[in-house]
Amino acid sequence: MENTKPSKYVVPAALNVFRQPIVPCSFDPMTGFFRDGCCKTDQHDLGSHLVCAVMTKEFLVFSYQRGNDLTTPRPEYVFPGLRPGDSWCLCALRWKEAFDAGCAPKVKLESTHVHVLDLVTIEVLQEFAYTD
Repeated sequence: MENTKPSKYVVPAALNVFRQPIVPCSFDPMTGFFRDGCCKTDQHDLGSHLVCAVMTKEFLVFSYQRGNDLTTPRPEYVFPGLRPGDSWCLCALRWKEAFDAGCAPKVKLESTHVHVLDLVTIEVLQEFAYTD
């Protein structure tokens, strides 16, 4: 008889805030903890890079002032440096910190991981929904 038990090594599909399969955030620049374009995570992602945000000058300055320079290229980390308009998987807590400070960037909801809802309500995220 064939074993039908699921493997403990099967990784469930990443879901977005609508509980649908996550849509890639950006391939240029290549983003995501796994550098696969998606805001997915696992136990090794201590920063929880789950929010697909569209960078603004205001947010990039805010992040720099908090000790996280997102504008300077870091080739050793395959990081090109970000400019306003770039989409990037942000740490959920950094986005929340920017929200609390009044400078949160817009969010691509279909590309933002469902676990962000543990930190911020869907209503708040919808207020910051990015539209082309």
